[in-house]
Amino acid sequence: MQLNWYIIFITALIPLIIGFVWYNPKVFGNAWMKSINVTVEDLKGSNMALIFGLCYFFGLLLSVMLMPLVIHQMHMSSVFADDITIKDPNSASSLYLKNFMDTYGTKFRTFKHGVFHGVLDTIFFALPILGTVALFERRGFKYIAIHIGYWAVTIGLMGGIICQFV
Repeated sequence: MQLNWYIIFITALIPLIIGFVWYNPKVFGNAWMKSINVTVEDLKGSNMALIFGLCYFFGLLLSVMLMPLVIHQMHMSSVFADDITIKDPNSASSLYLKNFMDTYGTKFRTFKHGVFHGVLDTIFFALPILGTVALFERRGFKYIAIHIGYWAVTIGLMGGIICQFV
């Protein structure tokens, strides 16, 4: 399976793009600011280059982490990761993996399937993490709903693109 790094670098932009829309005051920005008791003025003066740069870096980490979660075939490849015979095209391991990939290499490799796994990942990974942090920070339901909605759309789109094109 060939890794398409262009897609990884492109999908890392999705959190920024969706964030520009999602947290716009005309969408959920005002509700989000109200849920954390800040104003637009409170947010001014931030180092936006650093924030956007780190957001992109975190998007890269997220894209790489999503690959094995949305592409089932990566699990099969990982089984042979430390098998030194896999490099020999005539070894039993190599022939087995080749046969498997020839038969199932494109199974469940659709945008729709990637979105499905992206949303599931949001529910089973992001929600417990964000929910726990929100509880200790004494944040309300609206705060959690705004952020989980954002992550469901963001990770769903990232998963869909990765599953379809990587």
